[in-house]
Amino acid sequence: MNDLGKKISQKRKDLGMTQIELAEQMMVTRQTVSRWEAGSVYPDIDKIVDIAEILQVSCDYLLKDDIEQETEMTKHSMSPLMKDMVGKVVRFHFFEDELDIDLLNKDCTILSLEGNWLQVQTKEGKEKLISLSSILSIEIKGE
Repeated sequence: MNDLGKKISQKRKDLGMTQIELAEQMMVTRQTVSRWEAGSVYPDIDKIVDIAEILQVSCDYLLKDDIEQETEMTKHSMSPLMKDMVGKVVRFHFFEDELDIDLLNKDCTILSLEGNWLQVQTKEGKEKLISLSSILSIEIKGE
């Protein structure tokens, strides 16, 4: 098993996920996941991004042999800051190509931080999961 295969296997197990569950999310067969983990084949480069998102790690963590353990800080540089924002009312400004129409010009409450994702709720009660990488800036409105 190479380092990439070990990392996929370990992170999958850490999340309590089976090979079948990972395969279903990746839209591949369980045997494909098994081959990745065994190191007999490598995932296509476009699959690495999907694997990283599902396993809540960075692509660097998966691909670089010298990164042994990923911390919240290395997952996303905003993560420590975002933990302090849980429960606050904010307004998001998105990158133009990542615009979220449901949250455009709306105040919402940050409910939780889950890896590289924020669970938010609008004042109308609609809950949504948004990627930290889509956020250009955050305006704090209140608590």
